[in-house]
Amino acid sequence: MHTRTLGTNGPVSSAIGLGCMGMSALYGETDRGESIATIHAALDAGITLLDTGDFYAMGHNELLIREALESSRQGRDNALLSVKFGALRDPDGGWSGHDGRPEAVKNFLAYSLQRLGTDHIDVYRIARADPAVPIEETVGAIAEAVQAGHVRHIGLSEVGADTIRRAASVAPISDLQIEYSLFSRDIEQRILPTCRELGIAVTAYGVLSRGLLSGHWTRDRQTAAGDFRSGSPRFSGENLDRNLGLVDALRQIADAKGATVAQIAIAWVLSRGEDIVPLVGARRRDRLTEALGALDVTLDAEDLAAIEKAVPAGAAAGERYPTAQMSYLDSEQQ
Repeated sequence: MHTRTLGTNGPVSSAIGLGCMGMSALYGETDRGESIATIHAALDAGITLLDTGDFYAMGHNELLIREALESSRQGRDNALLSVKFGALRDPDGGWSGHDGRPEAVKNFLAYSLQRLGTDHIDVYRIARADPAVPIEETVGAIAEAVQAGHVRHIGLSEVGADTIRRAASVAPISDLQIEYSLFSRDIEQRILPTCRELGIAVTAYGVLSRGLLSGHWTRDRQTAAGDFRSGSPRFSGENLDRNLGLVDALRQIADAKGATVAQIAIAWVLSRGEDIVPLVGARRRDRLTEALGALDVTLDAEDLAAIEKAVPAGAAAGERYPTAQMSYLDSEQQ
């Protein structure tokens, strides 16, 4: 497994990380046994970075990861745990904002440490900036947890360039977790240059645009109950037709390279810089194996030009989240 470093002073990570959210929520039915087997397979393949959030099915995902680590040949010592916190949920699965108060940071952390069965979290970050709390206060509270030994590194998630600078003035930041793919390239304008100026890495989620860029999505596919893609603008109506047309264009390049569409999409993110680590949301071992194949795909200048022509920046139709959720994204407000 190739490795990359998360920021100037951050930890060494596998070149590809595993996003575990879909194993518990938001993508329809889940299979606990297959999820644990997939985490085991990822660790055995050399993936170290496991990304989760304490609000993914209200703690279910953290407990799942704990179970997988305790039953894995690799164990906790070979895992780099990245945890997001701050999202407020209700018993019916609803969302009611984010809490970045210092006392809330300590509370969220205490519960995550217990659910994960560990004495420290490797990278800790608020999932969305709390507009009612200065980012300096939230990051300062995580910095105190670093000093206490409960957290190793501080990350950020979905914040804009100005907020990144403010956070970095308080404590070293290892990485920014943010959506980045052929379909979502807005970070190239201000956010990515700011991260590079400050020595902050990017852990990119949504590299397959929640399945749109996987090459497996079809126009007649029905989403299951609880699958948030049923309300996603990019999966709706004419937007879906437009986006799958872009995938068809990308498929021609993939076929010529002897690769899959998913592998080309992941390889493209990998090609954007050694400071970028794509997170793949594989929920099954076969999808994980396919994603790992991207590490063997080399994109030369001609390939990159062909990809750019097939899927130009801004070509995807529809916002990446429904309007209400877009309002939570500090990264979209700057």
